[in-house]
Amino acid sequence: MKIEDLTFDEAMNKLEAIVTKLESGDVPLEDALEQFQEGMALSKYCQDTLNNAEKTLTKMISPDGSVQTFEEVE
Repeated sequence: MKIEDLTFDEAMNKLEAIVTKLESGDVPLEDALEQFQEGMALSKYCQDTLNNAEKTLTKMISPDGSVQTFEEVE
């Protein structure tokens, strides 16, 4: 499954599992490098998702403090 196909929660859970596995120290070097690479990609995906959500929320809040609906923003 591609990272882009994951929900934010699925990606975070997968990232947490990778971190836990790597922190255990019981991972062979080659596997650790692959896990680290996947973790970095998951981290970027999660950060990008959060940044996009923040941009959407910023658009939803008008300068006068009123809030638009999600549909009005798109």
